[in-house]
Amino acid sequence: MDALFRHRSLYKGTTPPWKETYRKRCVDRLKSSRSRLLERYRQTGDSLHRNESGASAIVQEVMEEEWTALQAEDHRLPGLWGPQGMTEMFTVMKEYDELAVLEEIQQELMSHEMSIIEEYEKNLQFEQQYISSVVEGMEEMHIICPICSTNNLIINSHFISCTCGLYINTKKRNITPDVLRYLLESRVSEHMEDCLQNPVFSVAPNTDSSPNLMISCKVCDYLSIVL
Repeated sequence: MDALFRHRSLYKGTTPPWKETYRKRCVDRLKSSRSRLLERYRQTGDSLHRNESGASAIVQEVMEEEWTALQAEDHRLPGLWGPQGMTEMFTVMKEYDELAVLEEIQQELMSHEMSIIEEYEKNLQFEQQYISSVVEGMEEMHIICPICSTNNLIINSHFISCTCGLYINTKKRNITPDVLRYLLESRVSEHMEDCLQNPVFSVAPNTDSSPNLMISCKVCDYLSIVL
């Protein structure tokens, strides 16, 4: 403790000269630990283990490691961390101005930490949306428009359409590419049980909502609503 009191007498009432060096080192170390931070974040879900002062384990480690390195370069700085880490350091320093400096640096590190996590979450969301759009696009390519038999159908949660002019409102009907594929295949199979002629698809008016997609055969008089 004598070393602490000697150290304190040098800086009483002033900003500690080590503040900016220590702050910069901590920020740089936290940024370089981005992958380690995100790995722990992924393992713990949407929360990080935090100590009594609110700092995560990563922030605590960064502050402890950088203070130890700084203290090794300047022996006038006391080795304040004990067995309980940063919590003990704050307890020892609670009566001195340095505590406010350390808390300020800790808050800045926590802010940087949250920025890293928020950036990760945004990138993850974008990646998931991109993958979903690719998968949806792949599914669409597997379904040729039954009207023109040329173009790929555009299928989403609101409508089914084709550049040939086909447009069917499917809002609130949960018509996914898999559902549509099943409906088309089942109607064709149903027709082929009794007739080997190729059926045709058409759009028929529906006074209740949007037009219906129909399948019919002039040879056997087969007629059915697909959707």
